[in-house]
Amino acid sequence: MHKGFLLLASLSGFVAVALGAFGAHGLKNIAPPEMIAIFNLGVEYQFYHTFALIVVAFSGHWLTSRLLDWAGYLFITGMVLFSGSLYLYALLGTKWTGPITPIGGVCLLLGWLFIAVAVWRNRVVELND
Repeated sequence: MHKGFLLLASLSGFVAVALGAFGAHGLKNIAPPEMIAIFNLGVEYQFYHTFALIVVAFSGHWLTSRLLDWAGYLFITGMVLFSGSLYLYALLGTKWTGPITPIGGVCLLLGWLFIAVAVWRNRVVELND
């Protein structure tokens, strides 16, 4: 198990729940519906990749590959860049964050690809072994 990834996933889950609650209750009084939808997309993707980070944290029990570490780092970077840029745009209207969002998306995609390559390349340890 990768304790650091599990710790960061736990904190990311906490932040995602808090931001989701803010988006559902506090944001509706200060932002138009299209900005709330953008904010909620950031929360949604943060949640998805929080769970992906948990998978990476525990998959070291069955897979041995540095690619898993890279996948975890890519998920963290992707969440910060993708979701973070959406949060900034929705809250502050910062258009300069627009080019950052797809970079974060590419990091998230690469994280999933690195997990797939790690599985493909390595012998998966069976529970019976």
